[in-house]
Amino acid sequence: MPPTIQTADPSSPASREAVLGAFLRAHRERLAPADVGVAPGQRRRTPGLRREEVAQLAGLSTTWVTWLEQGRPVSLSARALASLAGALRLSRAERAYLFELAGRRDPQHAAGEPVPPAVLASVHAIDGPAYLLDRQWTALAWNAAAADLFTGWLDAAGTERNLLRAMFLSPALQALVQDWPHRAARLVAEFRAHSIRHADAAPTRALIEGLMAESAEFRAAWLSQDVEDREGGRRGFRHPRQGTLQFEQLTLVPAAAPGLMLVMLLPG
Repeated sequence: MPPTIQTADPSSPASREAVLGAFLRAHRERLAPADVGVAPGQRRRTPGLRREEVAQLAGLSTTWVTWLEQGRPVSLSARALASLAGALRLSRAERAYLFELAGRRDPQHAAGEPVPPAVLASVHAIDGPAYLLDRQWTALAWNAAAADLFTGWLDAAGTERNLLRAMFLSPALQALVQDWPHRAARLVAEFRAHSIRHADAAPTRALIEGLMAESAEFRAAWLSQDVEDREGGRRGFRHPRQGTLQFEQLTLVPAAAPGLMLVMLLPG
């Protein structure tokens, strides 16, 4: 089946399609035939692989690859992009850039991604409360200070390791967080912004659908359609043993694991 051609914006001198085409062409020309097990054959007029060779390696048509390199507005599927990424031997960063340019979600990340040991170790190297969240904001790791602070979530009595579920379903965490109604609504707005790239993933859908059914407060916040950046700032807590606590929250995205978030609470 031939690619689907869409109407391009003629006023855009450097459209995403043009940038994508240049990216694919440059990486095709970098590959030597020997790199992918292709016989050199007769003398080549252009460096690297031929378009038909990339098409064969990716299981796509030569016309499709040609139109992509020419910057035509071709409708791309995630599966076809994954095949191209494999054929061109793209690195993790290059693959992520390809999917970002094409505006598609990488199916390789649908089931999560491994956590680099250094990222896990960094959680325990931080003096103050720190924790690591996955794409659905389930805690993957936390240090002793975080376990001591977050009663009803990361302590031994906590049963919900997902931050959203604990925020709306754990009475102990609700009692801990100062100005809970505002903080809970803000958390939902932040999650909406963060999760848009994997909103169709089964774990994300299951999380939202479950909370919609179990929490009227979450349902109201989600249906409000509010969207906020996760900016950090001052966070207040009413701890059952330590009393009133104030921290400055800082959230980082590890370069080695861009789907995760490292959250630190610094002395306020």
